[in-house]
Amino acid sequence: MSSQITTGFVQQYSANVQMLSQQMGSRLRDAVRIENVIGKNAFIDQIGVATAQLRTSRNADTPQIDTPHGRRRLSLADYEYADLIDDQDKVRMLVDPTSSYAQAAAAAMGRAMDDVIIAAATGTASTGETGSGSATLDATANSVGSASSNDGLTVAKLTEAKRKLDLADVDPSIPRYIAVGPKQIEDLLGTTQVTSSDFNTVKALVSGDVDTFMGFRFVMSNRLAVSATDVRTCFVWAEDGLTLGMGKDISARIDERADKGYATQVYYCMSIGAVRMEENKVCQIFCDETPD
Repeated sequence: MSSQITTGFVQQYSANVQMLSQQMGSRLRDAVRIENVIGKNAFIDQIGVATAQLRTSRNADTPQIDTPHGRRRLSLADYEYADLIDDQDKVRMLVDPTSSYAQAAAAAMGRAMDDVIIAAATGTASTGETGSGSATLDATANSVGSASSNDGLTVAKLTEAKRKLDLADVDPSIPRYIAVGPKQIEDLLGTTQVTSSDFNTVKALVSGDVDTFMGFRFVMSNRLAVSATDVRTCFVWAEDGLTLGMGKDISARIDERADKGYATQVYYCMSIGAVRMEENKVCQIFCDETPD
């Protein structure tokens, strides 16, 4: 047999470009209030709790009640993604990767959007007439567990988080959500008894047959912060408790660049910001993820 026969072997290439495992787009966008924004900052006014005055006599003067007002500031930030594809690259790959690059860009934008929402949910909110004030989540009133928590997500923690929202008179007709990591679903399955109705519900949650438990719609995210001591900060919220400001929604352009040898450029951009509207509508839950 000729030793040169290997030169006749045919090399086979995949006809498609395979996307590696990654979060494809935003998981939180549809779970928050959307506000269209023009300009760098947006100020969202709020009306606080007022108290009715008891009328004690006939023909009394009309009471004047000072209705409390509040304000939150939302600041936009610009995000971009761009990559170049030479025509020679297309020839070498035997496929046109443009669509796959666009998918990767769109996915990156969606993940950035989730990061902005998560940071707003548990971070410091800008308040006051000019946005110079600040508001943070209270370690007791707006938290379940602690940053040094030594247990995972339990039914008891979910019950406590629900109670905190209910005690604050958060409108129960507004959809409620919870952002968790994969370990928290595993925790729930391990803390419910086989004979309990909770167990069957959590099993359905794990398999994807349902997405709601105890009034919270579950949103899975690996982008939630995890401390150096393996404690993940999950959180529950009412839909109108978080606002996503859209100065410019995700937009794309795929064009030739004459200045780059007529390479194809995949370009995505957006201008967004987020703010927590009310501390009572958000509750963070600290969950331990220390490896067994």
